[in-house]
Amino acid sequence: MPGEKFTVPAFAKVNLSLRVLGRRADGYHEIRTVFQTVSLNDTIHFEPTADGSLELVCAQPGVPADRSNLVLRAAAALRERFGVRAGARVFLEKRIPAGGGLGGGSSDAAVTLLALAHVWGLETGRRELSDLGAKLGADVPFFLTGGRALGMGRGEEILPLEDVPRQHLVVVTPPLSVSTAEAYRSLSAPALTKVEAAANLSVSRAEAEIPPSLCEVMRNDFEPVVSRLHPETGRAREALLRAGARCAMLSGSGSSVFGVFDSEAGALAAGERAAGSGAGWRAFACSTLTRAEYKRALGKCAAIL
Repeated sequence: MPGEKFTVPAFAKVNLSLRVLGRRADGYHEIRTVFQTVSLNDTIHFEPTADGSLELVCAQPGVPADRSNLVLRAAAALRERFGVRAGARVFLEKRIPAGGGLGGGSSDAAVTLLALAHVWGLETGRRELSDLGAKLGADVPFFLTGGRALGMGRGEEILPLEDVPRQHLVVVTPPLSVSTAEAYRSLSAPALTKVEAAANLSVSRAEAEIPPSLCEVMRNDFEPVVSRLHPETGRAREALLRAGARCAMLSGSGSSVFGVFDSEAGALAAGERAAGSGAGWRAFACSTLTRAEYKRALGKCAAIL
């Protein structure tokens, strides 16, 4: 019901595959990526405010609570789009490492759109919220789909894919900041013509019909570049392999690296081992989530989707 307090998880993602196809005429890069929701999550509490104010509270050091945070930007964008005067107080429990290539800020923004649409009683749907979310960040529309999905364009064009069986992962985030802009500049990405872009879109859709296993699909064009710029990401990848990962790879443009393990017990043990392999490294044992599991976890606000 509108006006109620509401708590919802905001899940992280990993990129099972990330290909940079080239530079577009608008200056952005055309990518093809396979997103996968994982169980690592932030928790966000929403409650309406009587005076129509928008407020964000977060106790995590280094996480801004002003309009630079995507949570408040999403709330403001939603309110402007629907011309409402409703407000909200948002309490953000941050667990997903910021700037780690795990989509934490984008997930928080997507969940904010969903939850406040529910709290404020707005009539909307996934497509409208995706269009609004894409203006906040290229990864936001994925979190309005969840599960496993193909991302095209800048990553905002989403094509749902068949889910894979549950996989056990360990995510390791070294204490460093990777500049996505610098990572892109370090790639040798050719300019795309309209014909090439159309062909790439056709190939992307054809590839999406084949649901490969995680280790078979895993490839990230940023990995050699980021490993060269930030060798600690390469050391994190090697630590996961030594801890028993079947395969390991950078997520997004980093700094997080994730490994795939045969069992939950193996992932838990590897997470403890990996956390002690580098100074300040954070390690999280988690698992993949199907689209149905993702929507169930979002509860009432998932009805919009």
